[in-house]
Amino acid sequence: MERYEARAVRHPAERSAERTAERTAERAPQRAPAAVRRLPRPRLTGLGGGLFACAAMFLIGGLDWLLFDASLFVYGLLFLPVAAATALWVRPADLITAPITAPIAFAAGVWPVSGGSGGFAGEVMGLVSALSLHAGWLYAGTLVAALITVVRKAVLIGRRRMPRRVA
Repeated sequence: MERYEARAVRHPAERSAERTAERTAERAPQRAPAAVRRLPRPRLTGLGGGLFACAAMFLIGGLDWLLFDASLFVYGLLFLPVAAATALWVRPADLITAPITAPIAFAAGVWPVSGGSGGFAGEVMGLVSALSLHAGWLYAGTLVAALITVVRKAVLIGRRRMPRRVA
């Protein structure tokens, strides 16, 4: 007579746990280089991004007035990384606010370096003159923020549309 041996039967939950572990092992992300891991990863709301940009540009404008004798070239040059940082640090849900807050921040921080004098009307004239004469920096920073926003949005859409692998 033949002998039958009992085989081990595993619970379905154990099998699904093993499959899940295999899938996550296949999709394990590669470790980023040390320089990239050290970068800050804040997630600002739209309002927080605008406040960050305005505060940073006002601080840069004040430091520019103190250290560089109100050089609008230095102010415009430092506006570009602030616009990029704002576009990189804003939450994915609030991406559209980054290119909107960039010109507002430029205008908020240009007052210390505008060079107006002679009361309120003189300050306003200096502010308008600084904004109109250095609109190239304003457009460049807004373009940087808009390009970063478009690329981030395209990556988010691409991730959503990726087909899921079936194991």
